[in-house]
Amino acid sequence: MPTLASYLADPRPTVRLRAVMAAGTSPSTDELEPLVEQCRVEPDLQVREMLTWALIRLPAEVVVPRVLRELDRPEAQARSQALHTLSKVHDRSVYPRVASFLGDVDPGVARTAWRAAVVLVPSGSEESLARMLAVQLGQGDRETQLALSRALVGLGVSTVGPVLEAAGAHRSAAVRAHAAEVEELLRDPDAGSALALERARREVALGRTRAAKG
Repeated sequence: MPTLASYLADPRPTVRLRAVMAAGTSPSTDELEPLVEQCRVEPDLQVREMLTWALIRLPAEVVVPRVLRELDRPEAQARSQALHTLSKVHDRSVYPRVASFLGDVDPGVARTAWRAAVVLVPSGSEESLARMLAVQLGQGDRETQLALSRALVGLGVSTVGPVLEAAGAHRSAAVRAHAAEVEELLRDPDAGSALALERARREVALGRTRAAKG
């Protein structure tokens, strides 16, 4: 009889997706391990999202300790998926562990940590988180900078206002420009979509999309 693990080994994303949906619909702690292990290697975004859904359908007291161990894995995807899953469980006790990945060497892991930290930050620690995030201002590519901007906006204007004011006087033009972008997003949250669209247009113009490469 086929097992969840055997279905997850199928090369067809649709098969893997159906298997994970079935696991989440009838949650069993017996399937915790194959679900967590698949998070490390699953190439399809939709299946990865369903894996997180299936995991959070299981008891948090079982899922959280197991997922926390994934943060020690060398694979960036394992760490990123673990952070994403923890943000969906909403157990604020894991915040210190999540915050330790704000400066992860892998940009994708760092971006996920930023989002998770904003969701999980305990009351009273928001200003500290804002200062830790502000250290990253002006760094990375446009996708990374926009992710950081959104994370800072998620903390609210009263929390990030002081760090943005300080960043606005920074000696680095990149830091000042990034701080100004965050302030714009605070004034107009829809500006993030405009910035993302503009980035996509520039990529097309520069011939960096897959279609252009083809």
